[in-house]
Amino acid sequence: MGDTIEKRLQSMGINLPEAAAPAANYVPFVRTGNLLYPSGQLPMKDGKLHITGLLGRDIDTATGKEAAKLCAINVLAQAKAALGDLEKIARLVKITIYVASAPDFTEQHLVGNGASDFFADVLGERGKHARVAVGMAALPLNAAVEVEAIIEVA
Repeated sequence: MGDTIEKRLQSMGINLPEAAAPAANYVPFVRTGNLLYPSGQLPMKDGKLHITGLLGRDIDTATGKEAAKLCAINVLAQAKAALGDLEKIARLVKITIYVASAPDFTEQHLVGNGASDFFADVLGERGKHARVAVGMAALPLNAAVEVEAIIEVA
């Protein structure tokens, strides 16, 4: 069996967490046709919100990139819960990175690289995606970053 997403995660020292349960009135993912829409994921680690605050005020860009990576890990956890097998991911179509930002913070695109780089490393060619990175006044639970994705399923 060749190189798989699970093997790449393992080589990176990453064990996917249990998929997070919804925190309000929504479902953790929706599948329609060959598209999977995981709900937005926060920077959770060990079952707790790990990185909070506003970029450019409370935390720096490097910490924001780590938050985006944690969100991306949680997106894959939701995908695994939905699909049972990450090899069913045909392509990551698009991600949106929401960055809780101080008014003068303008490095949302760099924060977003935390998620984009992770997806490219883990998914290879299947991880090349379109994206949007935007600043927000605030995010749920004071999270620093939230990431949502559109995933094509084989």
